[in-house]
Amino acid sequence: MDISDIRKIGRRLKEDISSHMNELRSHTSLGKGAGGDATHPIDKRAEDIVYEELEKLGEPVTLVSEECGTREVKGGGPRLLVDPIDGSRNAVSGIPLFSTSIALVDGDTVGHIKIGYVINLISGDEFWAIKGEGSFLNSSPITTQQDKVFRVIAYEAQTPKIDIPKIMPLISLFNRSRCFGSTALDMAFLAQGAVSVFVVPSLSRSFDFASGYLLIKEAGGSVTDLNGKEIDRVEVSVDRSTPLLASANEELHRKAVGILMRRGLNAD
Repeated sequence: MDISDIRKIGRRLKEDISSHMNELRSHTSLGKGAGGDATHPIDKRAEDIVYEELEKLGEPVTLVSEECGTREVKGGGPRLLVDPIDGSRNAVSGIPLFSTSIALVDGDTVGHIKIGYVINLISGDEFWAIKGEGSFLNSSPITTQQDKVFRVIAYEAQTPKIDIPKIMPLISLFNRSRCFGSTALDMAFLAQGAVSVFVVPSLSRSFDFASGYLLIKEAGGSVTDLNGKEIDRVEVSVDRSTPLLASANEELHRKAVGILMRRGLNAD
């Protein structure tokens, strides 16, 4: 499996989801997925498309997805971490900002990610990274912000009344803040230089951030937990595993970690 195979899946997702948006935009829950969140019709449809395309491809792969958990295709093989709809709440609420994230992992940990892919299901923009070859937006190379200015910080807050106070000392230093509702797009925007720092104070799951991790690393940025500890040894699974702090460059990251540590906000 290579990036062309993954892009084919992404293009079908964009076409299918866009053409059936009205019927898929339902708040009806189909139960809880393997990741613990509610599964909506749009989540299920997107995951079904991914599985159908993998079946057509005919290569052995192990699908690890937010909805179905772990599912082997053709006997299983390298892991394909998939968040079928990243930003489900946006999708069902009518907010036009959500994506699909697909990461190919040849091993058991985040450090073994070989390909990361994110498609904006509204605009059709495709972000991808190939380990050792860089990051791209619609086939054009991208890099992170190169200077040390705190311009734009993006964040996600699973439980706002708990999470936002933890990171407010960091947020308050920026010119602008954004909460887009899709971790994969947050990280893709950082990789392309639109965001300076991205932070998630609550535990995240590997399929939420796997593609974004490689996008940022290959574009020149840093991704760790809130203490500045590398997350490359975090196991890829459906379990929540680590908070996230990502920055456009090492200097911005050093400053961000320092702010959180001085305020004692990352002690847990």
